[in-house]
Amino acid sequence: MSLTDTSQKPGLTAPANWRSKLQLIVVLFKLRIVFLLLMAATGGAFLAAGGWPGLGNLLLLWLTGGMAAAGASALNQYWERESDGNMGRTQKRPLVTGEIAHPNWIPYVGIGLVLLPSLAVLPFNLPLTFFLLLGAIIYVGIYTIWLKPRTLLNIVIGGAAGSAAVLSGSAAAGNWNDTGALVLSLLLFLWTPFHFWSLALLYRDDYARSDVPMLPVHTTPRQAAWWVMSHTLPTGLGGLLLALLPTLGWVYLVPVIWITADLFWRNTKLIKSPTPQNAKGLFMSSNIYLLVLLLAICAGTVAAAWAG
Repeated sequence: MSLTDTSQKPGLTAPANWRSKLQLIVVLFKLRIVFLLLMAATGGAFLAAGGWPGLGNLLLLWLTGGMAAAGASALNQYWERESDGNMGRTQKRPLVTGEIAHPNWIPYVGIGLVLLPSLAVLPFNLPLTFFLLLGAIIYVGIYTIWLKPRTLLNIVIGGAAGSAAVLSGSAAAGNWNDTGALVLSLLLFLWTPFHFWSLALLYRDDYARSDVPMLPVHTTPRQAAWWVMSHTLPTGLGGLLLALLPTLGWVYLVPVIWITADLFWRNTKLIKSPTPQNAKGLFMSSNIYLLVLLLAICAGTVAAAWAG
């Protein structure tokens, strides 16, 4: 099976061709988002283990979680290939531009990437199978197909896919219902809407053109900024309260205080002046917030385990 049209274009060198294919894979399978989901899953694994979860467990998590998330992302893009063509942000995706020679293969590839790792771990880790499948079902079936084209609450409920990623991590570590992992899964649920609404504010006209009922399209920019704050506030407070867990401590709390303060400052700035530039600043800050928080969880749990 060939994903791309392999006919050589005039003046296209081999390295450039490989770079374009790599870029196609990154975009089609949303590998940047997959990376964030794997980081969330890793945070869940460290919390559940109370420190280092073991290299074997991490490799299993990264392989199965990466495949399932990439497969779900491909299914998402296949379903949205027509609406993506109406948005400047997404109109260069490979299923829109025709870069993929046989697009009808994509659903089979996506389903295979979700099912193969999920079923492979079924005999020895049922909770991991459950959360891998749950994350894909929420993202593709509930969010992409059902909620996104129908309701302003689409991304609020769709955020549960990130929660499933966290719990897949705790499942890989053998303790899926660990208190810290459950709190982190709730944090991901709260984080997703304000992260995505910031992006939707930046591309408000795009979503209006594509007739996708995103909340910032159906409110004024300032009202949308307040809605963003309604999720930024509990997310930030929840992240700080995580420091109360005995498996975390100052190693976790210090960087999280800094990045939480930046998050609130940028959201306040967006409320005062709801411009695309400020929306972009908050969107970027939300990515940094999540990454710093998850790295702090990994460092904090390991430091606490060594100290104890």
